[in-house]
Amino acid sequence: MSVLTPLQIKEANAHLEALHRHVEELEVRLDAAETTVREQAESLIRKDEQLHIAVREITGSKDREIAELKDKLSKSEETIQKLLTLIKEKDDLVSQLKHRSQLLSKICRRRPLLDTLLSDMAEGEQLTALPGTEPNSSFPAHEGFMQETNGLAHPVYNQHEFSLSEDEMDDPELEKSLFGTTV
Repeated sequence: MSVLTPLQIKEANAHLEALHRHVEELEVRLDAAETTVREQAESLIRKDEQLHIAVREITGSKDREIAELKDKLSKSEETIQKLLTLIKEKDDLVSQLKHRSQLLSKICRRRPLLDTLLSDMAEGEQLTALPGTEPNSSFPAHEGFMQETNGLAHPVYNQHEFSLSEDEMDDPELEKSLFGTTV
C-alpha cells in the first residue's frame, strides 16, 4: 500500500471540505427549492379551491338564472296561449257582430218599405167588407175587381203594388218617397 504524503492528505482534506461545503450548499438550495415547490403547491391548491368555489358559484348562479328564464318562458307561453284564446274569442265576436251589422243594414234599407207595408196593412184592417163579398173571403166577388189576362183571373188593386225585390229597394226615388214613414 502506498503511503500518502502530508501534502496529499492536506489536498484530499481540502477537496473533501470543498465537497462537503458544496453538498451543504446543494442541500440549502434543495431545501429552498423544496420550500418553493411546497409553497407553489400550496398556492396552487388554494387557487384550485378558489377556482372550484368560483365555478360552483357561477354554476349555481347560472342554474338559478336558467330556472328563472324557464319560469319566465313558461309564463310567457301561458300568456301567449291566453292571448291567442282571447284573440279567437274576439275574432268570433267580431264575426258575429259583423253578421248582425249586415242584418241590421238590410233591415234599415228595407225599413221604409216595411213601414209602408205596415201602414197599408193597418189601413186594410180598418176597411169594411165590400158589397157582394163575404167578410172573411180573400178576394171580393165584385165583377170589376178581377181582370182577365190570357184566360187567368188577376186581382186589380187600387193600392200601390208591393214587392220586396232588391231592385226596387235600390231605387233612390222610392227611398225618397218612403223615407221617414212610420206606423
